[in-house]
Amino acid sequence: MTIDRIDRKLCNNCRLCIYTCPMDVIRIDESIGKAIIAYPDDCMLCGLCMVDCDKNAIFVGPERNPPLITSWG
Repeated sequence: MTIDRIDRKLCNNCRLCIYTCPMDVIRIDESIGKAIIAYPDDCMLCGLCMVDCDKNAIFVGPERNPPLITSWG
């Protein structure tokens, strides 16, 4: 999973996602007063931001890496 997007209409600038993220991936864009995905490559795929967002503004998508091949047919 990776952070797919943050819905700016739902985000209320509570900053729970910032405090929850162990990798400091999410920041507040002060010009718009909303959360943004500042460092998507640093995401460790935990999904805590999505779980803790009480406005359901964060959407976590599928893993960015292809699945591992476990057999060769």
